[in-house]
Amino acid sequence: MITKTLFPGCYIQGDGAIERLKDELPKFGQEGLCIMTASSRERLKERLPETTATLRLHDAEFGGECSDREIDRHVEAAKNCGAQFIVAIGGGKTIDTGKITADRLGLAVVVVPTIASTDAPCSACAIVYSEEGAVIRVEYQKNNPNLVLVDSGIIANAPARFLVSGMGDALATWFEAESCRKNNAKNEAGELGSHTAYALSRICYDTLLEYGADALAACKDHQTTPALEHVIEANTLLSGLGFESGGLAMAHSIHNGLTVLHQTHDYFHGEKVAMGVLASLFLREETKPFIDEVYTFCESIGLPTTLAGIGLGEATAEELERVAVRACRADEQIHHEGSDITPEVVIRTLLAADAEGKRRKA
Repeated sequence: MITKTLFPGCYIQGDGAIERLKDELPKFGQEGLCIMTASSRERLKERLPETTATLRLHDAEFGGECSDREIDRHVEAAKNCGAQFIVAIGGGKTIDTGKITADRLGLAVVVVPTIASTDAPCSACAIVYSEEGAVIRVEYQKNNPNLVLVDSGIIANAPARFLVSGMGDALATWFEAESCRKNNAKNEAGELGSHTAYALSRICYDTLLEYGADALAACKDHQTTPALEHVIEANTLLSGLGFESGGLAMAHSIHNGLTVLHQTHDYFHGEKVAMGVLASLFLREETKPFIDEVYTFCESIGLPTTLAGIGLGEATAEELERVAVRACRADEQIHHEGSDITPEVVIRTLLAADAEGKRRKA
């Protein structure tokens, strides 16, 4: 049996960590392309390294979607400025654009998440979307990011909904890794997961349940508390290591299916993944106490527990079939759940999860 486990080159986290950039970036070269949105640049301009004799950062504004057109634009920008490394500062789509850009040019990439909304920062894979926001494919990079630098003070001052979405994404980590472990399914690195990856996935789940509600309260108060630090680490590092080296399964495939419906485009990645987690509970026929545990957690932090919570309260049977067919595509990880996964199974479990959520709200 061969296992494979992936890690970023270095992970730094803490309040004020962004100040370390001035010391870390010169390790990768003198000329860098910095990809970020205009709003993030304005908010962080006083904290970004200044151009010096040994470091120059060229600005590249992110357009909002990790699409082929956006990636191509940044590849050309990096070539034109002679970039020796890429810095991606922002949310998941900005980060994924930076990772793909660096990979295509064979450059180092430094990732600085400004929100803890997904587990994208540490991984060597990225999701490419259409211009309209539907998932097209997952693209794999040759290496994980060289440096992931997380300033918890910045994240504490971002809208709390981003943190909640990150917890929804991280919630899937243990469930999906367990499915891969039980079914001997390959992870995102193309091999079986390691004992380390499975253990980290479980720590991720336990951390969310223990600290999630307190971390949300701290984020709403813009305070960097130990609980918030633990959850940022769970959302970013533990979930990143767990999903990539443990494996993905039903929850993320359902997310990908949900993106085909325009009604879901105003909802975050982790919010849609959370609905996939709830559906997976009914696929596995989990016990009532365990189902209660997961639903109670979701309710305590404001994750959706019904289809209405992701804009599909009035979804038609035809629309749900479109979601299910996309989720069951041959290249999707939902098949890590077993050999009998069909669109009919996806629809049944989604409706079961929705019905339980409605029952608990009644």
